[in-house]
Amino acid sequence: MQIEQQLSEIQNVVDDVLKMALSKGATQAEASMSKVQGIAVSSRMQEVENVEFTNDGGLGISVYVGKRKGSASTADLSKAALTLAVEKAVDIARYTSEDPCTGLADAELIATEFPDLDLYHPQELDTEKAIKTTIETEAAAMNYDPRITNSDGASYNANLGMRVYGNTHGINAGYPSSRYSLSCMVIGSQDNDMQRDYAYTVDRQAPLLKSAAFVGQEAAKATVDRLGARKINTANVPVLFHKDLASSLFGHYVGAISGGSLYRRSSFLLDSLDKQVFPEWMNIEEKPLIKSGLASSSFDNEGVSCSDMTIVDGGRLATYLYTTYSARKLNTVSNGHAGGIHNWIVGDTGHSDADLLKEMGTGLFVTELMGQGVNIVTGDYSRGAAGFWVENGIIQYPVHEITIAGDLRDMFKNIVAIGKDKDVRGSVQTGSVLVNQMKIAGN
Repeated sequence: MQIEQQLSEIQNVVDDVLKMALSKGATQAEASMSKVQGIAVSSRMQEVENVEFTNDGGLGISVYVGKRKGSASTADLSKAALTLAVEKAVDIARYTSEDPCTGLADAELIATEFPDLDLYHPQELDTEKAIKTTIETEAAAMNYDPRITNSDGASYNANLGMRVYGNTHGINAGYPSSRYSLSCMVIGSQDNDMQRDYAYTVDRQAPLLKSAAFVGQEAAKATVDRLGARKINTANVPVLFHKDLASSLFGHYVGAISGGSLYRRSSFLLDSLDKQVFPEWMNIEEKPLIKSGLASSSFDNEGVSCSDMTIVDGGRLATYLYTTYSARKLNTVSNGHAGGIHNWIVGDTGHSDADLLKEMGTGLFVTELMGQGVNIVTGDYSRGAAGFWVENGIIQYPVHEITIAGDLRDMFKNIVAIGKDKDVRGSVQTGSVLVNQMKIAGN
């Protein structure tokens, strides 16, 4: 069946469900429906461990009876099941408490243009090829160095899906998308030391994935580089966050400027709009309409139109992130962030990765973070870490079993430089981030 026909059929189902909701007493309604086909293959020690096929879908509906809301979902898409889901949602709405902030997004905010963002690049879900790729990845890792002694496996995933959103303001739109990934994690041993590390690649287009040999060798190299890791003494030193995990710093920023945190008064960035949060040279732009972007979309999960936005302007907090509900709680309007962010591009200082090490001089180069010791309410930051000790801009030896700690306010303000070589495998595209000083807890 052609993808356009499948999309049209899903839109018809969404349309029928919305009409049914109104006929059963809802004053407003919204529905979303998705279908996914996929394959997941994993291997361990170069033998197939798991093969999974996915072919499922589901529909979720929320109805509003005045200012009361009810929701239901179903994976059974028969007429009887859809009717039951709508009836249950309406029944629930009649018994919930009124909430003045509930309801659909404002009609004038709803998307009306749906450009082709080039998100769908289908490829046959070929089991044999997926198995071959996975085993080749692991073989490349295991053959890289005799110190690679074990494997936590390699995995290949391919997903082809489509999503449709509709509401009673008139939107009924959707798009197909594809996503492919390949990853590998191996274990290395030397004397009495054992270390593990991983590598991965992800893209909308399967041919653009890094090769099996590249991913396997990257995982093995990262693991071997960590062998012989030591603990270091407690100190206050500069910290360089590798680009692979620097995006987590901005993930904490997302949490702190999200409307849900703000109306609950649970963010260290309350009342900070237009205030200096980062250095003056730093900007963050959101670009939801990037072709083939991993976080691209022309509308959010509530049908609100997405457009380019400046998130950080000259280091100042330029905007908070609102959903419809959080915006009403805060007496403003949604800016298209129901469901998350859309392709943040973090500005840089033009440094290469080698330049960043030189800029740091002596300090800690962090390549792994562990634990969840981050408090968005207070800004306190404390996480387990591993990486490399650097002196005079040159990596000296690997380190582990340490904790890095600081305050996110200080960490953000004291970013010294950001690398130009960006990790583009997620919703935040950033280079490595150098922070002026943090406390390292070691021996």
